[in-house]
Amino acid sequence: MRRPITVTLMAVLLLLSPLAASAQDNRAALALIAKAMGAGSVKSIQYSGSGVNFAVGQNYAPETPWPRFVVKSSTRSVSYETAAIRDELVRTQGENPARGGGGQPMQGEQRQDLQARGDFAWNVMGDTPAPAPVALLDRQLQLWTTPHGVIKLAMANNATVQGNTIYFAIPGRFRIWTTVTSQNLVEKVVALVPNAVLGDMRVEINYSDYKDFAGVKFPMKIKQTIGDYPALDLTVTDVQMNAAVNIAIPGPILQASAPYARVASQMVADGVWHLTGGTHHSVVIEMKDHLIVVESPLNEDRAAAVLGEVKKLSSKPIKYVVATHHHFDHAGGLRAVAAEPLTILAPESNRAFLEKSLAAPSTVNPDRLAKSGKKATVEGVGVLRTLTDGARTVDIHQVADNNHHGGIIMLHLPKEKLLIEADVFNPPAANAPAPAAVNSNWVGLADNIKRLNLTVDQIVPLHSRIVSLTELNKLIGR
Repeated sequence: MRRPITVTLMAVLLLLSPLAASAQDNRAALALIAKAMGAGSVKSIQYSGSGVNFAVGQNYAPETPWPRFVVKSSTRSVSYETAAIRDELVRTQGENPARGGGGQPMQGEQRQDLQARGDFAWNVMGDTPAPAPVALLDRQLQLWTTPHGVIKLAMANNATVQGNTIYFAIPGRFRIWTTVTSQNLVEKVVALVPNAVLGDMRVEINYSDYKDFAGVKFPMKIKQTIGDYPALDLTVTDVQMNAAVNIAIPGPILQASAPYARVASQMVADGVWHLTGGTHHSVVIEMKDHLIVVESPLNEDRAAAVLGEVKKLSSKPIKYVVATHHHFDHAGGLRAVAAEPLTILAPESNRAFLEKSLAAPSTVNPDRLAKSGKKATVEGVGVLRTLTDGARTVDIHQVADNNHHGGIIMLHLPKEKLLIEADVFNPPAANAPAPAAVNSNWVGLADNIKRLNLTVDQIVPLHSRIVSLTELNKLIGR
């Protein structure tokens, strides 16, 4: 019996030897790249610069670039040992006139403090940390696609090297292709990442103008595109290798429960509910034999939580989900609800984009829609569309002359005297000081209400709190 076993073992070893040689070659090639980059000695890095960045997913129309901001200063601190990253930015308005989202129009300078460590992401406003789980994957990607980070990640994940290209994947998170120059310096990183709107989203980062810092090479020019448009153009002016990078997860962030799972419902009128519990809200409107849901925002987790609350409120089926506009924070739950037997109503100017994005593959981390195998149904809304069951009427209007989005829609319930809108008017907190400058979109909403001769008692925002039309007029000085 020993001879057959020996022969079989020898055959297996012969079959495996090319694979072993290939793995050995990959490790040797990665070691040469790491040596040329000086990656082995880099445990942390801090680099600063200036340039421009862009608000991804916040373009004025689907066919226009992401809104641009001027970055007066940017400092990124990265610890590879603790998988932590911090971006500190000072930026100003870059679009003139302001068109699109991402915090426009901006008055003066905006300071951002964006952090992540491990599986936690948060933003800091003043001294107060706020959970930012929707940003976690992007921040992890930014950390591990830095020039030295991508080599470290490749070495830790059995990357394949073919010519000047490195291939590897982190299951459920990224697929990465990295090319190096003839000097073995990282030149380009391309990643496919899961995105709530686009499915598999392409991110490309280009590094150039390398300088030597005591044997460690670092690029002085960084350009990035996300989707089809530029996302960053940074000129680096200062680099510190192995700087002290101490990013601790704040206690409130560690203790925070899943923010997308919290859904609170408030009845605004008979059969109309305002669904809150997070940063982005939804509205449920009950008709005779079906439901209309206004907005499925953020991501699949939020969509699932909203759908769960809707089922508690009514046993009627959802016939329509209204998407007020295509901005990624508001359209992020559409792929999840599209797996249901319903129709998505969206601005006509957004219809083609949403049809394309809802049909896009989701293979890096297959989502609910991809697993369902279903095809989304999207219908465009023009200047006006009326939904009625004979007892209740819902009018969907296009908002004219709006700088936030070129085709954004709002809903009016004439009988209930309710107006439902997103991003056109985000009321400040009660008793908050009046804003230094009046937002032109607030004025535009009041003008649209007057132009369309709408009877409105209450405004139901998809951010912030319900307010009266009187309060809107007071805030704009009318």
